[in-house]
Amino acid sequence: MLMLNNKTILITGAGQGIGRGTAQAVIDAGAHLILTDLTLPAARATAHHIDPEGDRTLALAADVTDRSAVAGAIEQGVERFGRLDGLVNNAGVLAMGSALHSPADDLDRQLAVNVQGVATCCQIAARQMITQPDEGGAIVNIASNAGKVGYPNMAGYNASKAAVISLTRSLAAEWAEHGINVNAVCPGGVETPMLGEVAAWIAKRTGDEPEQLLATMTPAQLGRHIQPIEVGRVIVFLLSSQADIIRGQAINVDGGDTPY
Repeated sequence: MLMLNNKTILITGAGQGIGRGTAQAVIDAGAHLILTDLTLPAARATAHHIDPEGDRTLALAADVTDRSAVAGAIEQGVERFGRLDGLVNNAGVLAMGSALHSPADDLDRQLAVNVQGVATCCQIAARQMITQPDEGGAIVNIASNAGKVGYPNMAGYNASKAAVISLTRSLAAEWAEHGINVNAVCPGGVETPMLGEVAAWIAKRTGDEPEQLLATMTPAQLGRHIQPIEVGRVIVFLLSSQADIIRGQAINVDGGDTPY
């Protein structure tokens, strides 16, 4: 179903993992895409992967902690496709380490990208949506089940994703009058480079083989890793008008691991 036919959606952190999987799902749903990543080659790689002719994608470099870069990306996207209908805040970072010994810089970076970066993108995108002739749009923030559960050696990441969940509720309430729907998804057990990095960090300290450890990091009920495009398909639904009655929610997409 072309649930996003002719819509224009911005995805941050689109170069790999959930960002790339979401890009594939969104373009399959009929949308045009503004794809940003920290580096231009990463954004272009995803654009070429999902849209070899380049007719429906615009790849840009943008650091979500840089307001001018975010504003510039949205401006270029609107110039190319005419409007902005949706935003997927996927860009994020993780720094593993014990809460007792982690450097302050690790926490600062995670909060800057995972929280302030999300807030910045939401604000600038919402301002664009409000100025358009047909006011409104949809925003989906990528949180994590880590924001609900709280995993060891991930205190900064856990806290940042909990903040995204709270921010999502606040923005949904404030921006409903403008026709902007805001939700979050909380992935877990997704086969991404970030999950591989977590497995490698743990394996280095336990003596396990990283690949063997990664193979065990699957949702118990599902019995396999979740694929990024599977998360992307849920995001497509939340970006569409079909999800108008779902507002300010943090929806688990972790194969049943988190029961609330």
